[in-house]
Amino acid sequence: MNLIEQQILENLIALEDASAKMAAANPKPDLLPIFSRLDELARQLPAGTEPELLHYLHRKSYQKACALLRRRGRG
Repeated sequence: MNLIEQQILENLIALEDASAKMAAANPKPDLLPIFSRLDELARQLPAGTEPELLHYLHRKSYQKACALLRRRGRG
């Protein structure tokens, strides 16, 4: 996993954590900075990045992208 992919995974985990706390949070967390950062990082991915990861990020399928990166991180 390259540095950008690691940063994407860290932001995806932060998004999961913030989302899990959403129901009880008052005030609600602002998720827009996380979404913006994910978009920015996705644009920085190098040529040759795994097409499946790109697909998930462009479709905003963040749970699938997170699962893919977690699997790759274990390998």
